[in-house]
Amino acid sequence: MKRIQAAQQYKHRPANNRLTPAAAAAAILVLGMAATAHAQQSAEGAGATQAEPERVIVTGIRAALQQSLAVKRNAAANIEVITAEDVGKMPDKNVADSLQRLPGVNISSSAAGSGGFDENDRVSLRGTAPSLTQTTINGHAVSSGDWFVLDQVGGAVGRTTSYSLLPSEIVGQVIVRKAPTADMVEGGAAGSIDVITRRPLDFKERLTLEGSVQAVYSTLAEKTDPQFSGLVNWKNATNTFGVMLQGFSEKRSLRRDGQELLQYTQIGANSALAQARPDLANVWYPRLIGSSLFTQERHRKGGLVAAQIKPSRDLSVEATYFNSKLEASNYNRNYMTDMNGNGAIGGNVVPDSYTVRNGTLTSVSYSNKGTAAAPLRYGIVDDIVREGAYAKSEFLDLNGKWRVNDRLTLSGLIGKTRGTGATPSQGVYEGDVNNSGVSYQLNGLGSPATVKFPSIDTSVFTGTVLDWVFGYSPATTSDEETYGQIDAAFRLDNDTFKEIKFGLRGTDHERSNFAISQGPNWANTEPGTANTNPAWNGNTYPGDFGKDLGGDFPRNVWELDPAILQAWGAEHSNRSAERIYYPDMFNLTEKTKAAYVSTEMEGEGWSGNLGVRVVRTEGESNGYQILPNQLPGGNLPAFPWGGFVQQTRIENNHTEILPSLNLRFDVRSDVVARFGASRTMTRPDFGALGGTVSLTDETHTGNGGNAALKPTLSNNLDATVQWYFAPRALASVGLFYMDLHNYVGYGASTGTFIDSRASQQSGQPTFATYTITSPVNVDASVKGLELALQLPLGAGFGMDGNVTLSDSKQDFGSCPATQTMTSSDPCDMLGASKTTANVGAYFENERFNFRVGYAWRSAYLAAQDRGTPLYQDAVGQLSASLNWNITKNVVLTVSGQNLNEPILKNYVYNKDQPGRFYANGAQYYAGLRFKY
Repeated sequence: MKRIQAAQQYKHRPANNRLTPAAAAAAILVLGMAATAHAQQSAEGAGATQAEPERVIVTGIRAALQQSLAVKRNAAANIEVITAEDVGKMPDKNVADSLQRLPGVNISSSAAGSGGFDENDRVSLRGTAPSLTQTTINGHAVSSGDWFVLDQVGGAVGRTTSYSLLPSEIVGQVIVRKAPTADMVEGGAAGSIDVITRRPLDFKERLTLEGSVQAVYSTLAEKTDPQFSGLVNWKNATNTFGVMLQGFSEKRSLRRDGQELLQYTQIGANSALAQARPDLANVWYPRLIGSSLFTQERHRKGGLVAAQIKPSRDLSVEATYFNSKLEASNYNRNYMTDMNGNGAIGGNVVPDSYTVRNGTLTSVSYSNKGTAAAPLRYGIVDDIVREGAYAKSEFLDLNGKWRVNDRLTLSGLIGKTRGTGATPSQGVYEGDVNNSGVSYQLNGLGSPATVKFPSIDTSVFTGTVLDWVFGYSPATTSDEETYGQIDAAFRLDNDTFKEIKFGLRGTDHERSNFAISQGPNWANTEPGTANTNPAWNGNTYPGDFGKDLGGDFPRNVWELDPAILQAWGAEHSNRSAERIYYPDMFNLTEKTKAAYVSTEMEGEGWSGNLGVRVVRTEGESNGYQILPNQLPGGNLPAFPWGGFVQQTRIENNHTEILPSLNLRFDVRSDVVARFGASRTMTRPDFGALGGTVSLTDETHTGNGGNAALKPTLSNNLDATVQWYFAPRALASVGLFYMDLHNYVGYGASTGTFIDSRASQQSGQPTFATYTITSPVNVDASVKGLELALQLPLGAGFGMDGNVTLSDSKQDFGSCPATQTMTSSDPCDMLGASKTTANVGAYFENERFNFRVGYAWRSAYLAAQDRGTPLYQDAVGQLSASLNWNITKNVVLTVSGQNLNEPILKNYVYNKDQPGRFYANGAQYYAGLRFKY
């Protein structure tokens, strides 16, 4: 690893549009295929081209299940399949909704800091974090952004794909690969998900028109919004050329009622409060307990265009462009206690009364001791509007396949994908709640905490004093990748080894983010006074706020009009260019090269594949080091909050060898057994690699990212037995084990940095070794059992279900989630539920079909939030759909998501420390689908 130092201002690096060698080779291949096609058509004549035999595609729930089982049964490796020939019969609104019904698949409704919502957003496999699952579209990576500001900057920036950008209408088939093969794109240590879009020549009719017109009603927001989608596909009479155009525009109003308990803190053993009350030493307490109201209008719009040419059975070329944008303006209000205020624990004031249980201050009460002349703070209120926030994903690719002769087949792919997430501005008001007194009573996860402000009226804005104007304005993240690959398959004359495959792939990837940290415009802003407060028009929270949560906490709370707040924020905020917030910015580049070779094997009653993939990654991290002192020469830019900014560039190169073996045995005509052994890899999240490092020269310590992180490697074993005991029927059992090395945990790492204090003394740059609290590589393991059943019951009825039991542990790496444990104990792995279960039932005849499904997962570590762990408690989701074939071409559809209106509950170190209570309500869809 090579480390290079340079002092310069942050700037966006221009995108590198050059193709890698493998991409260039693929481009040449595709051009060659096109030239060959032209020459062949010229020689044979247009009339000599023969169309392929027409395929009959059956539709319906039972037919889709049968197709999925056929693909799964005949696959060379262990996979799960969703076939969506007739989209809409399942109650699915994005791809994640469909995936959650498969064994071993986990879904979550947020990336990290945004909390839980009503739409599935991230997907993971077998009790691991979403970052260990690779998502591709048509076999290539897809870049995406996040709409929430805290997911756009800093250490939360990951590699995962936002499924909120992938509507279910684009799906032709989804394949979940649990056992890898050498020709698969590397990146999924736990497995990969390939979303295969629909192709023009796969349609039965020459002209196909499909569309839907729906309305969605959100029960909590009490709003109805329109949703439209459409598809036009045309192909010629000889089935040699086709064009498909898809479009979608889907609006949805969200409202989330919540109570948020933030920033659990310990009372210092040497504090004045602990000296006065020794039983309070080292006791945990929530600093902030807030009545949180979040509203948003989401508008997902975009489309997909595909063109396919197949002049003969031996040659096919296809171009695809996809674009999806999620407009996600949002407004968050939070009226919070402040136990660190000068009238409470933060002022070392002895409470009137309190209780302690399980190391936690479960109740406390403070009467008001402040006056108008000497006010004391007991609460803080935030109103934050983020107008224009959005996430976007797009890709353009060109792929081709050419059967040169009976033995040799060539294929190639080139393309580019780009993802963006942006928050153009934040209008922020933060005010102090003074002279109110405060009390709370924690109720575990049974109900939200009881909260009182006994000396004030929380529905009145007067008396709240402006404290600060903060936020990121703007904040952006950009992700781009150029990719290319070429593959070949050569058939062999051998009784055992039937085919040999080999190929090359290359990528050029860049990830960057940018943030301006706004503060007060001192020319017209006076923190600590009320005379610069925004105008209040009398608005308060909705009258039914918190009705689904229960508990006793402030509900009739004032709020600012979002338009007034947006305008006030622009007037009173300083968003100048010199306020670049370096600690949450970085730029990463990665160039990869991969080569593989594999062979297909077959014998009597068995088949399989054996291969190896070699991957070279060349990465460069461009982060920042905040120095307390200026270096000799005085050429470093100043950091507005103190200190000076030093840019760092760190190279991180590695080569990995990834072997794989998959065997399939036909035990009986209806029983298939599989075994797989492999090594897989996942590169660390961008935020873990790229975080800026802040240093303390006196102790040679600091905190930040770790650009030297190695990729996570997993040695995997996979074994399944599948019994296809009837048409459309399956019973299966599977075992899996993942031995993870270089898993990314949290702890202490060492690195060489400039010691600015010593440099000042010596008159020249001086380096020293620092101990950094940061992401670190540790070992971990996951093992588990998967059970699945798909059972037709007759008369159009059927059911399916699956259970995944998973046991995971992370070897201790000073994990923040286990601060109360000893160093010999394991840490909880991110995203790991011990149990995941899904059950569904359906009915179908010529006129009607109905499906209901319930997905449930046990508690898991969801995120590291503001330096503390955040666990998601067990939660289930009920969904259903009903379709009525009014005519052959028109279908009335009604469906619902979150019909049980689940309450999302989070906790911190234990269940006596609740973290979040969120209610999102249910969503009902109704409309017409047509097909011609």
